[in-house]
Amino acid sequence: EVQLVESGGGLVQPGGSLRLSCTASGFTFSSYAISWVRQAPGKGLEWVSAINVWESETYYADSVKGRFTISRDNAKNTAYLQLNSLKTEDTAMYYCAKPRDGGWVTSAYLSTLGNYDTNSWGQGTQVTVSS
Repeated sequence: EVQLVESGGGLVQPGGSLRLSCTASGFTFSSYAISWVRQAPGKGLEWVSAINVWESETYYADSVKGRFTISRDNAKNTAYLQLNSLKTEDTAMYYCAKPRDGGWVTSAYLSTLGNYDTNSWGQGTQVTVSS
């Protein structure tokens, strides 16, 4: 059974930083790209970032480019999202997500939310940016 467990969220002031973690089990972690997706209060899901099976390939939504950094440690079955220069509009529940297809996939595929099975997502981790 695929399990994804997010952690690291919290309350932070604008301009602050957080590091989110996603620990995976139930599948061969190194064989899949991993994405982070968020949902702000009262809004739909928004794809945020992804890292491909080749760790040098990372992708970001325009809204977070230059402020967030995604990484992975295959030995620990864990993906990370470093959030810097946080803004109030970054307030959301953050989820990590495994795409349906393994191996290398395109950034267009990863940024399409229909390519993820939400049933395997974890509880998410809440990020609140407020002064």
